[in-house]
Amino acid sequence: MSTVKKEAMRDRFSEVIIDLARNDTRVYVVDGDLANSTKIDIVANKKPEKFLQMGIAEQNMLSVCSGLATTGLQPWAVTFAAFLSKRALDQIQVQIAQPKLNVKMVGAYSGLLTGLTGKTHQALEDIAIFRSLANMVVIAPADSVEVEKAMRAANEYDGPVYIRLARDAYPYLFDENYEFEIGKAVTLREGFDVSIISTGTQTSRSLEAAEILAEKGISVEVVHMPTIKPLDEEAIIHAAKKTNLVVSAEEHNILGGLGSAVAEVLGEQYPTRLLRIGVEDRNSESASNEALLDKFGLSVEHMVAKIQAFVQRF
Repeated sequence: MSTVKKEAMRDRFSEVIIDLARNDTRVYVVDGDLANSTKIDIVANKKPEKFLQMGIAEQNMLSVCSGLATTGLQPWAVTFAAFLSKRALDQIQVQIAQPKLNVKMVGAYSGLLTGLTGKTHQALEDIAIFRSLANMVVIAPADSVEVEKAMRAANEYDGPVYIRLARDAYPYLFDENYEFEIGKAVTLREGFDVSIISTGTQTSRSLEAAEILAEKGISVEVVHMPTIKPLDEEAIIHAAKKTNLVVSAEEHNILGGLGSAVAEVLGEQYPTRLLRIGVEDRNSESASNEALLDKFGLSVEHMVAKIQAFVQRF
């Protein structure tokens, strides 16, 4: 898929956030001193009265967002996923999630592939953290089109939302007519031997793996799960009944993330053999994207080998 057209999520994000800031009187963009990296500097430059700079003070940043929301405004808090999910967790839980305030939180530079910014800037636990909070919606788009659709849906939703974004460019998986709905999965490829349920950036790699596996005689269904909470349980059960072999795939720790969510649904409603592909209970490291994908077993090649062995076991 290296020859297909790609777009960075943060580029589309910047186009949409300035549009929302201009056209929705409620929207204010709140920055944690990373506007150049997250691309929200477009708001600072073109709509400065809607841009609030909080500096490197994430706890205060989310407290300010809480206060803004209580006045009827709709703040968009934007920083790196690692800082948002871990440095400001108490403020998010007590001041935003519990009262179900209308704050939109965007975690940029999520997962392993953070452009060599280093392991302190990687977030492998953010999905687990946010999905554990009551009243929280958790979204991980697969491409830039879905970023826009998810942002506009989040802007219309009354309550706290966390959107997980990646740094680099990813292939277009959807066209502009795609209709995103919070809490709904979408089947991107039909198959009958094994079902991959993926989220975020791992969906494009899942599709690549499915193509290679098809050449090996294994028919793979790919179900993209952009919303991890609320989870589309019906789609999970449908996939499990169809193939009786389920694989979860995410650029996140397998503990507490999509894999755990899928396991919970299957365990309670339709016990099925499950293979979880993700980072396996270990800390991240600093390296190039390709090296990290290879070392942590998330590359297309590793996915193909793991899924092929999984299918052949049964």
